[in-house]
Amino acid sequence: MKLAILSCSPNAYSTRRLKEAALQRGHKVKVLNTLKFAIDLDRGNPDLYFRQKPLSNYDAVLPRIGASITYYGTAVVRQFQEMDVFCANTAHGIGDSRDKLRSLQILSRHHIGIPRTTFVRDKNDVLPAIERVGGAPVIIKLIEGTQGIGVLLAESVQQAASIIELLQSQKQNVLIQKFVAESKGKDVRAFVVGDQVVAAMRRVAQGQEFRSNVHRGGLAEPIELDERYRETAIRCAQILGLRVAGVDMLEGANGPQVMEVNSSPGLEGIESCTELDVAGAVIDYIAAQVDFPEIDLRQRLTVSKGYGVTEIYVPDGSKFIGQTVAETQLREMDVNVLTLYRGNKIIPNPRKDRVLEPGDKLLCFGKLEIMRDMIPARVRRKRRPEVQDLDTDLLPEDHELEGREEV
Repeated sequence: MKLAILSCSPNAYSTRRLKEAALQRGHKVKVLNTLKFAIDLDRGNPDLYFRQKPLSNYDAVLPRIGASITYYGTAVVRQFQEMDVFCANTAHGIGDSRDKLRSLQILSRHHIGIPRTTFVRDKNDVLPAIERVGGAPVIIKLIEGTQGIGVLLAESVQQAASIIELLQSQKQNVLIQKFVAESKGKDVRAFVVGDQVVAAMRRVAQGQEFRSNVHRGGLAEPIELDERYRETAIRCAQILGLRVAGVDMLEGANGPQVMEVNSSPGLEGIESCTELDVAGAVIDYIAAQVDFPEIDLRQRLTVSKGYGVTEIYVPDGSKFIGQTVAETQLREMDVNVLTLYRGNKIIPNPRKDRVLEPGDKLLCFGKLEIMRDMIPARVRRKRRPEVQDLDTDLLPEDHELEGREEV
């Protein structure tokens, strides 16, 4: 395998370890400065130049995109994707994970546990927003902060309001988040590669510091995650389209509370703590994907007219309840079940004898006409009776709201 590691810091621990692991396994590897690429576009011929010369062929790319170059870095990754080069993390996955608000919006939509969070712009909305997340103390976060930078703890409502007003005056977008007191200055980092958690550690804040990041002086200890935390970490990475990710979770009273999903997780802290070859696991996964790549169904939608991908729900009362996948006769109707979602479980390529239960969700590829008849009409979510829309003339029409793309 010929691998390109995209990094502006060739001497950083993570970059050095990934290169070392690739070389130990007999792969060819180059560390390429992300900012030294030129993106060339022509009809049917996307191309890349590196240091003013045409880029040679690579089998795979491992992006290590820093927060300060997200826009250009994701553009380079996207170009590799258009050139059919396997990318360990996709451009949209990196972009979504880097935006804390966007990533939490997506995870919330998929019923992932997160600390109660709110985002406001008008100063008159700040105090009600603080109350909605449970009152002080609250956590205030910059939307694009990293390594604990831009994360503040406000002990009182007045302090929180003052901090938010100051940050907004500097044109900073901030999130207001419930302080999960039971976590007691601790969090969990799960390192996800593909569909596995290959290493995990608990980070503990020191002294008066509430942030547990290793970069902030937090101490780390290796842990064995229980099933709920492993499944949550893997689901978060898959939902955001990341094959390599660090998922940070608080240990809340009701289970894992996801704080952040990092698309360029550092290796030094977790390898030193667990004494595991995490870099090697990343390289082995990429090599396996190059040898036997996954099919990207989104690129196959235009191959056959009238075919596509959709989700079919199995609600209470469905005729599919109690039937096996084979007994549903979906395959006979030219509909293939790709994945079964059951609660927090993700079951790729479910067996034919798998019995369907109420609440199951099937990701299927097949004839759109057939699948359309299996999808129940959308049920409009009722608004709370006490809520009033004062500026209804400023809202989009109902059909515009329903027509928005969902992730």
